[in-house]
Amino acid sequence: MNIGKTGMEGEKRAANFLRKNGFSIVKRNYHTRYGEIDIIAENERFILFVEVKTRKIDSMVSGVESVDSFKQRRIMLTANDYIVKTQCEKQPRFDIAQVTVFEKEDGSAGYKLKYIENAW
Repeated sequence: MNIGKTGMEGEKRAANFLRKNGFSIVKRNYHTRYGEIDIIAENERFILFVEVKTRKIDSMVSGVESVDSFKQRRIMLTANDYIVKTQCEKQPRFDIAQVTVFEKEDGSAGYKLKYIENAW
């Protein structure tokens, strides 16, 4: 499994999920000195800061568990940077998209998305 390619596929699936649910993708892989936010999306009411975690089905730590308080703080600092720079006045929300990769019977990769709103 190519980790970079698999992670990009997870982000792509999370972005598609958000679009299907009425959100526009504003930015992908937003970087600051504090860290990175995988997806920034919005609708009329919310600005979403989404951490995407893609894991194999047999991983020791789930994607949700890997977003610890340290990671949450870095995401919040990065989100604050974005809000200040863009003067965004929408309600912020911090979500996690956990993408699980598994092998199908035909040997190809399958993906399962678990989306958690208001993760913290």
